[in-house]
Amino acid sequence: MPKNKSTDTLNFEEAMAEIESIVEKMESDEASLEDSLVAYKRGVELIQHCKKKLEVAQQQVKILEDSNLKDFDQFDDK
Repeated sequence: MPKNKSTDTLNFEEAMAEIESIVEKMESDEASLEDSLVAYKRGVELIQHCKKKLEVAQQQVKILEDSNLKDFDQFDDK
């Protein structure tokens, strides 16, 4: 099995693409048990990485929502 990039170097979209690739490979039933276990472990790492990325994004959105940016509503056409 080829060496994988560190999850730290992957953006969210790259990690999701790799997860999808792992799922497709595992669903094909062509991998050995050992390869499936390695792929599963990598998938777990990637899912944890994606969760962290989403949590950071959610925190950023919350900060923006809580800031004075809400005052932009005054510029809506009425």
